[in-house]
Amino acid sequence: MILILMGPMGCGKTTIGKLLAGRLGWRFEDGDDFHPPGNVAKMQSGIPLDDSDREPWLDTLAEMISSCQTQGENLVLACSALKISYRNRLGIDQKNVVSVYLRGTYELLSRRLDSRQHPYMKKSLLASQLATLEEPEAGVKVDIDAPPADIVDNIVTIVFTSDTP
Repeated sequence: MILILMGPMGCGKTTIGKLLAGRLGWRFEDGDDFHPPGNVAKMQSGIPLDDSDREPWLDTLAEMISSCQTQGENLVLACSALKISYRNRLGIDQKNVVSVYLRGTYELLSRRLDSRQHPYMKKSLLASQLATLEEPEAGVKVDIDAPPADIVDNIVTIVFTSDTP
């Protein structure tokens, strides 16, 4: 199974993803680590990415997902996956590849960004990410206003004890 932790910057994809992967004994990957250098440079300059910028990045992540599926390897992937078209490109089907939307208010996300350092994601990009975000109708939805361990518990309960995520 592949779990894709999705949402805008500051929602805790990396923190929750590492905790979740550790709890499950699964591989963890952070989608940010796979951006091509041009994307990183653009974001370092405070310039939002557009769909054409994201295409090669999404293709790389889709290849990773496909490889894990072929090898029968479980994966927790942190990836913003802001648009429906991006989620489709990643192969999210809510059966073998399940989205977990980490949902938070602008105010909460902004506060979190004030207290962290990221090598290239500038806080100024939050507004553009929220403008791009197409909230998922399907999949797991988890509010992020709880401690990380509680969020992980919630995800595990929903994914592994319900009939459909």
